[in-house]
Amino acid sequence: MSSRTSSPAATADLPAPPVPGAPSSRLLRALLAPVDAAGLHAFRIGFGLLMFAGTIRFAARGWIHQLYVDPTWHFHYWGFGWLAPLPEAGMIAVFIALGGLSLLVAAGVWYRPAIALFFVLFTYVELLDKAAYLNHYYFVSVVALLMIALPLDRRTAVAPAWALWALRLQIGLVYFFAGLAKLRPDWLLHAQPLKLWLAARADFPLIGPLLRRPEAAHLMSWGGAAFDLSVPFLLLHPRTRPFAYAGVLVFHGLTGALFPAIGMFPWLMSAAALVFFPPDWPRRLRRRLSSRTCLIKPVLSSTSFPARPLLLGALGLHFAVQLTLPLRRFAYPGDTAWTEEGYRFAWQVMLVEKVGSVVYRVRDPAGGRERLVDPEPALTAQQAKQMAFQPDMILEYAHHLAAENPGAEVRADVFVTYNGRPAARLVDPDVDLARERDGLRPKPWILPAPPRP
Repeated sequence: MSSRTSSPAATADLPAPPVPGAPSSRLLRALLAPVDAAGLHAFRIGFGLLMFAGTIRFAARGWIHQLYVDPTWHFHYWGFGWLAPLPEAGMIAVFIALGGLSLLVAAGVWYRPAIALFFVLFTYVELLDKAAYLNHYYFVSVVALLMIALPLDRRTAVAPAWALWALRLQIGLVYFFAGLAKLRPDWLLHAQPLKLWLAARADFPLIGPLLRRPEAAHLMSWGGAAFDLSVPFLLLHPRTRPFAYAGVLVFHGLTGALFPAIGMFPWLMSAAALVFFPPDWPRRLRRRLSSRTCLIKPVLSSTSFPARPLLLGALGLHFAVQLTLPLRRFAYPGDTAWTEEGYRFAWQVMLVEKVGSVVYRVRDPAGGRERLVDPEPALTAQQAKQMAFQPDMILEYAHHLAAENPGAEVRADVFVTYNGRPAARLVDPDVDLARERDGLRPKPWILPAPPRP
């Protein structure tokens, strides 16, 4: 694109003239108003480059084999038991494709086919094994799905305002629900699990000795909840936006340094929060960095976008799901951080520290013989660790044992330590799990969370 200084008349953000048949709703007119697409393109480029870097990192660390090739058994999401990993060559090809598609998305070339195929392949990989679930994997799938609807081809200079607000709403919901999930006694009153985690980082440079102090865990617990609940609103206001974004960088930089297991999530959220800046922020930045030339600002007043009921309806459905999934935990009884019911896909980030142990008792009702089965030798270390405190995974493996032993009864002795509490039973040891079924309803065979001493 050529660069020159444009005249004020050419670049003024004048209101669009009335168009015959234009939408009469004030909200709809605001959503269809044209905005500079520069900020949206910056988001697309950042997303694509981060996904490319993440794909390289995933392969370089050997996780393709560790998570999808080496295991002989995979834990399935409810309703997706039919999904299975491809052979080794197929899984490697999937990740090569994800890397290539990420670069196409970053470049804005064949944008919609590239982001749609990226969404399909990434979500396929994500659904292969519950043991590999991470919030930021889910975040990538959700954002990629949303991006299919966004007009972000590299040739697009002007975009409808709804594209910008859709991204802002999606990212704002992640922060808000992460903050809402922290409003629980363990986090606010007992600073758990941060108290456990920070004490283990006493060797951290400069601030390590401070992390041992109980006040540090309480301060960070309250600060984390306040940050998550407020930062989307602070990013929206021009006066507070620079300070809020500085807080985003400090918050995610510190959590990424202290807890490297959360992977690329801090980078993703730091880059994504830029959508709260004015839509032309890349052009403003370019003008500040270069005193000689500036990019031509698109003429917004000459552009109008039609109302597309099907597209707007699809966006409405998307956000209805994004609101419902985090709120569903309130439909389950008890402490859902203990039961794990409604826990996934709900932005419940860094709320629990659990370690469990599982031993199954497989009984032949005809002969009355009972044998103990330790599942760890048949699972990878990651699978065994995650399964030991997640009831639906314990149930699925019980069904696997029942399938290997037709007619057998399968019970489980499961003990879990939870946010510093003593080990307690998670599953009713008298319930035959082979006869129980997975689903969305509460599972009565999960025992209540132990009280805090």
